Amino acid sequence: MRVRGNYYAELESEAHSLLAAVGYAGGPVSQQLISNIAEKLGFTLHYVNDLPHSTRSVIDRRNKRIYLGTSLPSRDARAPILRALASLVCRHEEPSSYGEFLRQRVEANYLAGAVLLPELAATALLNEAKKRREISMEDLRDAFGVSYEMAAHRFTNLATTHLDLDVHFMKVHESGTLIKAYENDGVRFPSDALGNLEGAMVCRNWTARTVFSQPDLFNPWYQYTDTSEGGTYWCTSRVEKAKEGQYSVSVGVPFDAVKWFRGRETPHRSRSFCPDERCCRKASDVLTKKWAPSAWPEAATPTSLLAALPTGTFPGVDAHEVYGFLEGHERNSV
Repeated sequence: MRVRGNYYAELESEAHSLLAAVGYAGGPVSQQLISNIAEKLGFTLHYVNDLPHSTRSVIDRRNKRIYLGTSLPSRDARAPILRALASLVCRHEEPSSYGEFLRQRVEANYLAGAVLLPELAATALLNEAKKRREISMEDLRDAFGVSYEMAAHRFTNLATTHLDLDVHFMKVHESGTLIKAYENDGVRFPSDALGNLEGAMVCRNWTARTVFSQPDLFNPWYQYTDTSEGGTYWCTSRVEKAKEGQYSVSVGVPFDAVKWFRGRETPHRSRSFCPDERCCRKASDVLTKKWAPSAWPEAATPTSLLAALPTGTFPGVDAHEVYGFLEGHERNSV
């Protein structure tokens, strides 16, 4: 992703073809257009209340059906439908390795974003905003009727190739855990001993963490952060809610590029010396002396830490449950 600038020309072309086939004429891509895309591909959509708990969708290639949960229509069902269709458009076969499984996930998420925020329209909006020095994730979100997270992630697809901007993206849980990350601007993300980013703890002084302490969580939070190794970065961040709790979504650029963004006048500034533990992880000598002999906390071990390594063709999916689900629905449809 970094080598490509997070831009996949072949997936942009697929998205353009899908939209052209259903007569997309601009503006937000409606759910009806998404349904029309499914129909063009020869599949019908079915919302069910017994979707296997380990899945987001299930495709029945034998009977040309796509199953989604009944809870989706109350939210935005477009992205889940498109992620399901991506396996057909990208001609995915059963993954032979965990790496291939992850590549397919990247392609599915990318294609969904490329359809919901079409390249030509989104690039035109962003280039105009750059001319006015008013690039904003909120404007991109509102123009295409998508979530803030999708708009922010889509921005990273287009920023380097079309705007000549190197950027970084972060999704961070309120606990400080890094959930998703991308960068090609040199920012140093936290990582574990093996170099993995996801699951690492983000510095308390970064925008992605300081946003949680703001009294107003419904407006974007802008901040400059001076780092010990990579210079100064500017970030814009928002807090969103999920069933797992709150999380922040942040987009940032090096100091030299901030002139193109709304929010550059912010007075908020912080300093980060991480990974030096004295930055934000080590308690003061006074508190350590007082409480170290007495404190005995029990760690809340993440469930994933106790789970087995990914197994099966589709890691994390209960094949027994899925096959039984498909068998039952095929029998009922006869």
